[in-house]
Amino acid sequence: QEGSSLLGLRSLPAAGGFLSRNQVYRRGGGGLKSPIKWMLEHRIYMDYNATTPLEPEVIRVVSEALQDAWGNPSSSYIAGAKAKAMITEARENVARMVGGKAEDIIFTSGGTEANNLVLHTAVEHFWRSCGDWQHDGSRGRPHIVTSNVEHDSVKLAAEQLQRDDVTFVCVSKLTARVEVEDVVAAVRPNTCLISVMLANNETGVVMPVREICQRIGALNRKSDRLKILLHTDAAQALGKIPVDACELGVDFLTIVGHKFYAPRIGALYVSGPGTRTPLYPMLFGGGQERNFRPGTENTPMIAGLGKVRFLLRVCRWDVHLVARLYKKHFTAAVFKDKIRFNSHYPGSDVLPNTCNVSILGPTLQGDVSHRAGGYCPTARGCWPSHILLSCGVPSEVAANALRLSVGRGTTTADVDAVVEDLRETVQLLEEKD
Repeated sequence: QEGSSLLGLRSLPAAGGFLSRNQVYRRGGGGLKSPIKWMLEHRIYMDYNATTPLEPEVIRVVSEALQDAWGNPSSSYIAGAKAKAMITEARENVARMVGGKAEDIIFTSGGTEANNLVLHTAVEHFWRSCGDWQHDGSRGRPHIVTSNVEHDSVKLAAEQLQRDDVTFVCVSKLTARVEVEDVVAAVRPNTCLISVMLANNETGVVMPVREICQRIGALNRKSDRLKILLHTDAAQALGKIPVDACELGVDFLTIVGHKFYAPRIGALYVSGPGTRTPLYPMLFGGGQERNFRPGTENTPMIAGLGKVRFLLRVCRWDVHLVARLYKKHFTAAVFKDKIRFNSHYPGSDVLPNTCNVSILGPTLQGDVSHRAGGYCPTARGCWPSHILLSCGVPSEVAANALRLSVGRGTTTADVDAVVEDLRETVQLLEEKD
C-alpha cells in the first residue's frame, strides 16, 4: 500500500525516496557491491512508510526456499514437503505476530487483495444472511462504514461494491482521527462492515480501533440485527507499534509484508475463518488456503513474511530511538517560524517513525515538495494531499508537505544530514525568489 510523499532532496526524480546531498551522501566505499546494498550505504533513505528493504535473515530464508523448497506444497515429494513445512511455520509465526492462531491466517498477494477480500465477504455475507434476518422495515442494501482517509484499496473497493451505500466518516480536524461517536452514529440497521485503518500512512495518526470495536460489539450482542463485521488495515502499524488483533477486537486485520522488512506479499487475519467469522473467496481454483484463497502458494515470499516476526521487537526500539530527533531538529532556530507539523495533533497518538512537515512561506508554495521529489499518491493528480486537507491542513500548507519516515536502517547522522539538506534547500529557494 503506497503511502504519500517520497523524499529525494536536490536529486533527480528517479532517486525516489533517497536524499542526495551533492548527488549522494558518501559513507565510505571500496569494492563492488549489489545495487541495493550500494544505494543503502551511499544514500539516505527516509521513506520507510512506502516500502522497506529486506532484512538479511529474510533474504536468507527466501533464498533457501527458492533452492530447496521449489516443489508444489500440495505434492508429497521432498521439495514439496519442504515447501509445505515452510508455509506451515510461516503461518504460525505470522499468527503470533498479530496475536492470533495459525488457522486465522490466510496468505494473499498483498494488502490490496486482503482488503478487497474483506469487503467482498461483508457484502456477500449480507445477502446470504438476508433470509434469516428481520427488522422493522425493508432489508435494504448492504451498507459499509469507513473513514475518509483510508487507503484506496479500501475506499475504491467500497465505492465499487456499494456506490451510494458507503458512509465515509470524516476525521476530526482537531485530532486527525476518526472519532468513535461519529462511527457509531453512522451505523444503520443494514450496516454490514466497519473498516477503519489502524494508523494513517501520511500523518501517522493512530485510530481508536479498539474503542470502536468495543462500542460496535455491544450492538452486535443484540439478537435482532445482522452482525456488523469489523476490519482494520494494519499495514502501517505493524513493526512500529504493538498490534494484537484479539485485544483490538477485530474480525479481520490486514498484514502487508513490505512495510516491515518482509517481501511484497500480504496476509489476512480472520478470527475463525468460516466459523466465527464469515469468509467468502473471490477466486476459485485448486483448493489452496482452505479454498478461501486458491492458487499455488508463493513459498519463498510466504517464508520471508514468516521470518520477520523475530525482528519486530528490536525494530520498534530502533525506530523509537531515531524518531526522537525529529521534533528537536525541525523546531531548531534554523527554521524559525517556517515549520508546521502535519503529524502533530492534540490528544492523538502518532507512529513513532513518521513525521509530516510543511515549510511555510508564500514564495515556497509547491517548490519544496517539487524539488524534494514529492510523490503523487495516485495517477489522477498530485499534491496537495486529500488526506492532509481532510485533517484540516490548509491547501497552501499541504502543497509543501513532506512525509519523512525512518526505519531500522536510519541513524542519528542520517537525520542530521536530512535536516541540514532541507534547510539549505529552503535557503536556496528563498534566495532565488
